[in-house]
Amino acid sequence: MSEDVTVVRDEVEAYADGTVARVRILAVPESEQFPDGIKYAFHYDDAGADDPIIRFDNHHGVHELHLGSRVFETDYPGLQTLYRAWRAALPFDKRTDW
Repeated sequence: MSEDVTVVRDEVEAYADGTVARVRILAVPESEQFPDGIKYAFHYDDAGADDPIIRFDNHHGVHELHLGSRVFETDYPGLQTLYRAWRAALPFDKRTDW
């Protein structure tokens, strides 16, 4: 990782049912690709799966919602709003971990 990238949050929770949740937020240099200086992923899937159950990210600069194999471009209402939407989509018993 580049010296000008800072890990703001990186947490992973692996569950007994084989699912995995991960929150990763990086502070990156502001650029055309990342004008807010933030790179993020809110991810939940079956461990080793090709497609997530749900993921919000901007890995390539475009804000996206991944639902299984489908990908949708989204607006960016802010990290807190996306985090809350992701958390609300988790199974109820896993929300308390986040």
